[in-house]
Amino acid sequence: MDLSYNMAIWAIADFHLSFGVPNKLMDVFGEKWKDHAAKIEAAWREVVSPEDLVLIPGDISWGMHLEEALPDLLWIDKLPGTKVMIRGNHDYWWGSLSKIKSILPPSCHVIQNDSFKWKNAIIAGARGWDSPEFGFNGIIEVSKTASTKPLTEEDHSQDSLKVYRRELGRLEMSLRAMDPAAQMRIVMTHYPPIGADLKDSEVSRLLEKYGVNVCVFGHLHNVKQGIPLFGEHHGIRYYLTACDYLNFIPLKIFG
Repeated sequence: MDLSYNMAIWAIADFHLSFGVPNKLMDVFGEKWKDHAAKIEAAWREVVSPEDLVLIPGDISWGMHLEEALPDLLWIDKLPGTKVMIRGNHDYWWGSLSKIKSILPPSCHVIQNDSFKWKNAIIAGARGWDSPEFGFNGIIEVSKTASTKPLTEEDHSQDSLKVYRRELGRLEMSLRAMDPAAQMRIVMTHYPPIGADLKDSEVSRLLEKYGVNVCVFGHLHNVKQGIPLFGEHHGIRYYLTACDYLNFIPLKIFG
């Protein structure tokens, strides 16, 4: 799809930054995570231009409060490009939308029950939640080096189902806010919207209803290598963009 602009759109999720809470280093999840912020920054500066857009589908900061997350947001702000992000399940700092917008650095934007227009592209999104329709236990490696519980855990309890239904409603609210004239329609979810085998799901059917072209998401960590995952289904391209899955290199989805 030609947007007739000299730019690119990238995606990378699950930064799990801790500049404001230095006791939350990611090294406990395995050697791969050692100095991961420096890896992200080096790769980002190598590939992303100031004219580009970067999608960040959640799990941005370990901060429990907005003040603790602010150093992480300022770090993201200093990187090239315009950034737009959604909440992840570990973004406990994400509270009042008005407070978040009041301290957001200039290059950073958030989506919550609305959409974000950038050139001729429109971006919608919602966190999502574990779906009873599929799971990912078979594709996740059990880390032999991590000294704590895994980052990714599935929950299909009754309480979890209530959260899932609520998130589905929030996603549709955001989809309704998309500009119908936009040439490219992109959605961010934090939780995967579809199984790795690309069978229909409630979320995939919702994205098709609103004519979405691309969906990017994160949440899955320690994914086994060499397994075919996601891809195109009914005209929508699905990309897993958890930073450790991408070897901490932003993924180009357009341009």
